[in-house]
This record gives sequence, C-alpha cells and structure tokens, in this order.
Amino acid sequence: MVRKRILIADRVRQVRGSFAFIPHRFLSGGFLASLSREELLLYFFLVVASDKHGLSYYGSKRICSFLNMSEDEYRSAREQLIAGDLIAFDSTLFQVLELPVGPVGGMR
Repeated sequence: MVRKRILIADRVRQVRGSFAFIPHRFLSGGFLASLSREELLLYFFLVVASDKHGLSYYGSKRICSFLNMSEDEYRSAREQLIAGDLIAFDSTLFQVLELPVGPVGGMR
C-alpha cells in the first residue's frame, strides 16, 4: 500500500466560501467510466458552479461558452445526466443530486 503524505504543506486544499465536492464513489462506483466526455464536463461544471445544496442557475448559452460545447452537445449531456439520476433540471435551475446506488438508466 502506498503511504500518503502531504507534498506541499502550504497548498493543502481548504473549503472556503463556495463549496464543490465530488465523492470518491463517483470513481469507485463506476459513474466516471459510465459518462461521455461532454457529460463529465457538464457534471463537473455543475458541481463547481453549485452551492452547498447542489443548486446552480447558469443558462445554456453561458454553460456552452464556458465548456466550448454546442447547444446539441449540451442538451444531450444534460438529458443523459438527468436519465442517470445525477442531476435535476426545471428549465432554469439545476440541482446536482446525491449519487444513486450505482450508474442507472440512460448511462452507458
């Protein structure tokens, strides 16, 4: 087993102000492997852009601009994340959801 140690002590990450968190289970539970690149980009963007409740209200044009993604790629990624039970969307507001037990629905 690899013994972990802090490499740069004065640069240890800290949660300040806003909050962005991806649980280790995203990797170990197969979610990372089940998503396309566009789905991952959108999911990570929404995680970083959301508040402590997972809520974010960025519009599609702004998201597409940030991610250098076409509207079609964005819509497809958004629908796949909804089908995979990773996010909720009400046409103006996103919510990043607690991870389901495992990858579901429309996820690859």
